[in-house]
Amino acid sequence: MRGEPVGSPLFHALAASRFPAAIPSGSPGAFAVDAGLSPTLCCHTFRATGITAYLQNGRSLEHAQKIAAYESARTTKLYDRRGDQVSLDEIERIII
Repeated sequence: MRGEPVGSPLFHALAASRFPAAIPSGSPGAFAVDAGLSPTLCCHTFRATGITAYLQNGRSLEHAQKIAAYESARTTKLYDRRGDQVSLDEIERIII
């Protein structure tokens, strides 16, 4: 744009940090550590939790796809963690 230095952002809002100042280093992992959680948490962890909770409440995959702004339902299914839960009955069937 005219009058702007070369290399300045086209949309100034994108140059600002997306995380509030309450998050010390600006990353979900640092926030997780401060909360006593695993440092391996990332934005994908939160996305998977949200999509899984939405689907567990009986909502449709198609609506979850729209909310997550995915073009493909296949991508939305990658974040669906409903199948990751193992029941106690399944564990008790293990014979050692």
